[in-house]
Amino acid sequence: ASNRRVPKWHRFGVHFADGGSFMLRDPRRLGAIVLDPDEERLGPDALTLTLAQTERALAGRTAPVKAVLMDQRRIAGLGNLLVDESLWRAGVDPARPTDDIADAERRVLHRSIRDTLRVLGRRGGSHTGDMPRGAGAVCPKDGTELRRRTIGGRTTYDCPAHQA
Repeated sequence: ASNRRVPKWHRFGVHFADGGSFMLRDPRRLGAIVLDPDEERLGPDALTLTLAQTERALAGRTAPVKAVLMDQRRIAGLGNLLVDESLWRAGVDPARPTDDIADAERRVLHRSIRDTLRVLGRRGGSHTGDMPRGAGAVCPKDGTELRRRTIGGRTTYDCPAHQA
C-alpha cells in the first residue's frame, strides 16, 4: 500500500457517514480486501507469535523456510519484506529447507521475527528495515553484495556471507 494520493492506485474505498474514509492505495496491485474472511484458515498472528507456534509452523516442512514463513495458514501477517528482514537478522538462508533448521536456529529465528515486527512497526512499516534491497546493495553487517533470487515465487534478497 502507499500513502500517496494517486487516484489510479485506488483499489478499494469506503466512505463513512461522519465524513471519514478508508482507502486501499496499491500501486503494485499486490493487496486485496476480503470482506468477512474465514479467519479460521489463518495461522497464529505474527505479532503475538510464541516459540511453540513458530516450531509448529515449521515442523515437518521441507520447503524453503521463506516460503513456509510467508504461508498465511502457518503464520498470519508475515509478508515478503518482513520475512527477508527477519531471516537476514537471524542469519538464516531463505532457501534452506525448513527441516534443516536446528532447534537453536529456530529459537533465534522466532526472536528475530518478533524483534523485526516490533522495530519496523515503530519505524513505520516493513519498508523501514536495515537490510537494503536493490541492485548493488551491500550487507550492512559484513559489506558483502546482497544476492537477489526468487524463492517461493517472490523476489528475495539475502547475504551469501552470513546467511547459512
